[in-house]
Amino acid sequence: MSTTKTEDAADGKSTANGGGVVCQEGGVTILRPTDLSEMLAAGTKEVHEKAENTEFVKDFLRGRIRKELFKLGHVALYFTYSAMEEEIERNKEHPHFAPLYFPHELHRRDALARDLQYFFGEDWENQISMSPATQRYVERIHQIGRDEPALLVAHAYTRYMGDLSGGQVLRKVAQRAMKLPPTGEGLNFYEFDGIHSAKAFKQLYRSRMNELELDTNIKQNVVEEAVLAFQFNMEIFGELEEVGKTLEDDVLDAAPAHDAHGEMQGDISKCPYYAAKMAASGGSSCICQMAKTMLRNPSGQVILAAWIAALAGLAAWYLM
Repeated sequence: MSTTKTEDAADGKSTANGGGVVCQEGGVTILRPTDLSEMLAAGTKEVHEKAENTEFVKDFLRGRIRKELFKLGHVALYFTYSAMEEEIERNKEHPHFAPLYFPHELHRRDALARDLQYFFGEDWENQISMSPATQRYVERIHQIGRDEPALLVAHAYTRYMGDLSGGQVLRKVAQRAMKLPPTGEGLNFYEFDGIHSAKAFKQLYRSRMNELELDTNIKQNVVEEAVLAFQFNMEIFGELEEVGKTLEDDVLDAAPAHDAHGEMQGDISKCPYYAAKMAASGGSSCICQMAKTMLRNPSGQVILAAWIAALAGLAAWYLM
């Protein structure tokens, strides 16, 4: 049942009704979301776009992947997820996080450990170390896990939902570009064996998140923490870009993987920003016509595949 509340404000009047607040400001009606998932989407839009436009991310989505940087990126993810999942375990019964506890479905630490073993060998744990940017990220996660568990919601949502949104397409970009085995070695991070439908699970997760008993101030703090999470990720991307300047160019085949009939694999519709991007670019009919034209030649197929991967990967930089 929705509740309605009206309160006077210095610059107008607002009415809270269900999942949104209708505000009257200067004669203009504005609907402000109160559902946490919508607040996060709106509050992180700008920093999300900045993350998408870092050189590291753009190169990845184009299929320009240096194996050494991919390995270092996985190292950063391993330390990040280890910290996050340690704090999630610590707070799995906390009322501000418990409804979002899905270890079997979501946890990534063990999958990343298998990937690192593939890339570095049996002695992988003695070969990796935490970069300065990753250490700052990890320290922040431990801090809020101890002192403000509700803010773990921001990191869990940003990372896990992004991984689910574009992970399958990104997996195929990486697999093809680095010529990794088709059996999935080195790419376990992108596999969610405990989730049969990413779309349905994300709907469940957002629903659970919106039902958390958080007041308006805490919700806003969660949004601000999500912005901070993006900033931590961009710092890591920046580190990787600097490392990349010292490496020889070892870019391989940039084309994402296709099946035996030449079709792109992965469900692009799973990206929550896909529909908005399609609408902003002028509608589906124009895009379909352009796609048909591009598919008539091999170079066009590569360009189109990279473009599709970029769209599917937008929410994945809620990673990487």
